[in-house]
Amino acid sequence: MNHRPDAPTLTLDGPLAATVPAGGHPSGHPSGAVSPVGSVKPEGYVFSRAPMLVYWETTLACGLACTHCRATAMPDPGPNELSTKEGLALLDQITGFGQPYPHIVFTGGDPLRRADLQTLMDGANARGIGFSLAPAATPELTPERLASLQATGIQAISLSIDGSDAQRHDTFRGVPGTFDYTVRAAGWARDLNLPVQVNTLVTAETLPDLPAVYELMLGLGIMRWSLFYLITVGRGSSMSEVSPGDSERLNHWLYELSKTSPFAIKTTEATHYRRVAIREMTLEGLSDEAIAATPVGRGFGVRDGNGIMFIAHDGSVNPSGFLPVDTGNVRTDNVVSLYREHPVFVSLRDVSMYKGRCGRCEFVLTCGGSRARAFAQTGDFLESDPLCPYVPHANGAI
Repeated sequence: MNHRPDAPTLTLDGPLAATVPAGGHPSGHPSGAVSPVGSVKPEGYVFSRAPMLVYWETTLACGLACTHCRATAMPDPGPNELSTKEGLALLDQITGFGQPYPHIVFTGGDPLRRADLQTLMDGANARGIGFSLAPAATPELTPERLASLQATGIQAISLSIDGSDAQRHDTFRGVPGTFDYTVRAAGWARDLNLPVQVNTLVTAETLPDLPAVYELMLGLGIMRWSLFYLITVGRGSSMSEVSPGDSERLNHWLYELSKTSPFAIKTTEATHYRRVAIREMTLEGLSDEAIAATPVGRGFGVRDGNGIMFIAHDGSVNPSGFLPVDTGNVRTDNVVSLYREHPVFVSLRDVSMYKGRCGRCEFVLTCGGSRARAFAQTGDFLESDPLCPYVPHANGAI
C-alpha cells in the first residue's frame, strides 16, 4: 500500500518497537454521517440529571466467541434475562429522567438474538427515546434485517473490526469469515445511509496493526472510528494492555489523524486522549470555546458513571460495562434514583474524591481518567488511571 511521505507516523516502544507509517485518505467526507447522540448536556462537565448514554445488554446470546468479550457471551440466552414486560418497564423508568431522554444503545451479546427486539425498539419509539444498535456480524445481520431496523428507527449501528485482514480479525472473533461479513455489513449500512461506528480493540497485540486498520476504515464510509483501550475484565483478562508510553504515542498519532480524517476519531476507556487534544489545540491557537465545539470537545467529561450507565442482561445496574460494580437492579430499584443518588454514581461524578495523580490533575474535569481501569488494576475506582503517564501541574482544573 502506498503512503504519503508526510503522513503521521505511529512510533511504538518496548518489545513491539517499530515505526509504522500511517497512510493518507481519500478526499471528501461521507455525507449524512452525523451522530444523533448528545441531547443530554452536562453542567460544568457533570452529567448529574441524566446519563447521555444508557447501554442495555439485552442478552448474553451471541454467535461469536470473541477472545476479549466483556460479557463472556454464550450461544443461547442466559437464564435470568429481563423479560419483555420487564424491558418495557425499564423503558418507562428511563423516561423518568425527563427530556431530553438518554440515548439507549441496545447491545449484548448480540441484540439480534433477542426474540422481542422489535417490541423493545417499538417501545422506545413510542416513548420518544432514541436508540442505536450494536449487533454482531453474523448471518442474522442481513441487508433486509438492517433495512427493517432502520425503518423501525435505529439512528446508528456499531460494528467491530479488530484487525486489518481476516486472519487478524477472525482470530479475535473466534469464527472464520467474520471479517468479510463485517466489511459487507458496513457496506449495507452505507447503502442505506445508516451511520456506522467501527470499534477497534487496542492491545499490545493489535497496536502495530492500527495504521493498516485506519487505511481500511477510509474505504468504509463510516461516521466514527472508536478505539477501545483494553480493560482486563471478562475474557479480556488474559490479554495485554499497551504500555503507558505507547498509549501516549498512540494518542498523539490519533490526534494528528483527526485533523484530516473523513470521519470522527474517539477513544473509549482512554480519556487521557482529551488531554493530548486540548494541549495540541491550545498550541494551535484554538480558544476554549472552539475546543469545546470539536468532536473530542463534545465528549468532555463523559466517562464511567458520568454520562454513562449500563444495564446488564439480568437488570443489574453498573456505571459502565467495564466497571462491574453493582449499584442495584431494575427489578427492584429505580434507575433514575440509582443514577442520581447511589453513592457509587455520586462519587464517580465528584472529581474532588479522585485520588493520586488523577485527583491532582488539571485535566480532571474534562478527562477524569478511566475509572474502569483504575478499578480493574487497583480495586478502587477512584484511584488514578494506570495507563496515563502524565504528571499533573495542579494549576487549576481544565
